[in-house]
Amino acid sequence: MAKEVILSGMQPTGKLHLGNLEGALRYWVQLQNDYEMYCCIVDWHALTSDYDQTSDLVDRIIDIAIDYLSAGLDPERCAIFVQSQVKEHAELHLLFSMITPIPWLERVPSYKEKSVELKLDSYGFLGYPLLQAADILIYKANWVPVGKDQLPHIELTREVARRFNTLYGDVFPEPQGKLSQFSGILGTDNRKMSKSYNNEIGMGESDESTAKKISSMYTDPTKLRLGDPGHPDECPVYLLHIIYNPDHITINQRCCTGKLGCVECKRICAEYTNRALSPIRQKRAELEKDLPYVKKVLSSGADKARAKAQKTMEDVRRAMKLW
Repeated sequence: MAKEVILSGMQPTGKLHLGNLEGALRYWVQLQNDYEMYCCIVDWHALTSDYDQTSDLVDRIIDIAIDYLSAGLDPERCAIFVQSQVKEHAELHLLFSMITPIPWLERVPSYKEKSVELKLDSYGFLGYPLLQAADILIYKANWVPVGKDQLPHIELTREVARRFNTLYGDVFPEPQGKLSQFSGILGTDNRKMSKSYNNEIGMGESDESTAKKISSMYTDPTKLRLGDPGHPDECPVYLLHIIYNPDHITINQRCCTGKLGCVECKRICAEYTNRALSPIRQKRAELEKDLPYVKKVLSSGADKARAKAQKTMEDVRRAMKLW
């Protein structure tokens, strides 16, 4: 029986952080065992905002590939590849652009937010949710692991699939989103962890840097001194305890009763976080010394992805009665 298909990807904006790891990569590693999986590095998407910062784009792509592999993605069980190396993504995006009403794109929440925040007004930025739809549907994906903020993009993809199928016949499934357990990791300033906010803890950072950043994280303003009861369920440090500390229940109890101060809590958190990340960081150091292998993985992954994408485009051209 054929496995259901999953597509997911990340932009090459630099080395990944704990939000990427726990909000996505860990989940991908679990899913690769049971699905036909395509893990993309979406370099064309990066150009929607960083079109004037391409001098190190290849290096950033390699960094993402190393993080994928360090986290446990297995090129024998999933295709790890670069979006621009499978040109069918662009062809399908072009065809979708012919049938998609502009208001569908303008109502995507992230378009409204980022167009103001980042002052972006290009055609490519308006159309990036449609390119994302092409990324997903070129593999006839059934599922897409996403954070809650990406669910509107999945709904747009479903609308595009329905419109295409109504016009030309059933070609595409309507994909569903899959939410990971930890889809909202907070950064050092209590906002969503993001390189844009400069509040991230990198997957590959040193133990010392990780400990320093955790020590600077947001502290419960009502817990001023040892003895004051804390509110761990509202604390970003405690979320890291939940993820990395097997004995996080004790931390919760000691915090709530005022027996644990924030300084000690953060020190313990840093120790468990560094211990949990040690295998990933060791693997990353090894891969950084073997770039030919990393590039081979990307080449092989593109071959696998391209074979699937070409079959989809044959179906699309046949349905649309194209040459």
